[in-house]
Amino acid sequence: MISVIIIAKNEEEMIKDCLESVDWAEEIILVDTGSKDKTLAEAQKICPKIKIVKTDKGSFSDWRNLGFKKAKENWILYLDADERVSVGLKKEILSIVGNQRSAVSALQISRKNFYFDKQVKYGGSWPDYVIRLFKRKNFVSWQGIIHESPQFKGKLGTLKNPFIHFTHRNLTSSLDKSSKWTYLEAKLFYKAHHPPVTWWRLIKVGLQEFFKRCFWLGGYKDGFVGIVEAYVQAINRVMVYVYLWEMQQKPPLKEKLKKIEAAIK
Repeated sequence: MISVIIIAKNEEEMIKDCLESVDWAEEIILVDTGSKDKTLAEAQKICPKIKIVKTDKGSFSDWRNLGFKKAKENWILYLDADERVSVGLKKEILSIVGNQRSAVSALQISRKNFYFDKQVKYGGSWPDYVIRLFKRKNFVSWQGIIHESPQFKGKLGTLKNPFIHFTHRNLTSSLDKSSKWTYLEAKLFYKAHHPPVTWWRLIKVGLQEFFKRCFWLGGYKDGFVGIVEAYVQAINRVMVYVYLWEMQQKPPLKEKLKKIEAAIK
């Protein structure tokens, strides 16, 4: 009936609870993107039936598409290692999957986000819908390097019960995750020939992001954690432009060679 596809890398602390929350699925596929810890050993220990696919190249879209190619069931559910399927969500998914007359091709699921072990509801953290459940025959592919989006044919539905999402467990993991995403976003800006970064733009984007998250979207209502998250998001926004500035200071090798050749002549 349903295949669960999980994307993971170095998630030995999170993979156990993730797998146990979907042990009812007919098929579970783990796409490992280069783990160096005990993620794979833990996964095989907890779920003997798991199918493991290894890759160390590509983007999230590539990894999700790779998992789809390996899946066999009629419905596909995507899950990240830091997400959990609650009992209520499980029942709702099984009800949809078991209904042969269901008119929907894909379903979006909200996420109950936890920052530093506290559930947050403001600052843009709720309802945080993601499209993750698909009828296999109507699914097309995932596209995009960051903030990947699914392409499918047919009608989109919405489930009532949320994922449990432990998105930021501590500051170290939060900043580590952010450094990868901000670099990729900066790379896209660079390829799109973004105007040169100036010092005042760094200040502007940082302040804008903080006030947006903390006040306009009400992050302060989540208490100190909400304010910390607003700061982290502001730092992330600034880092995108710092990476972009760095890229703009280093022209491609071909351009450097042309300048050297011109100087020699």
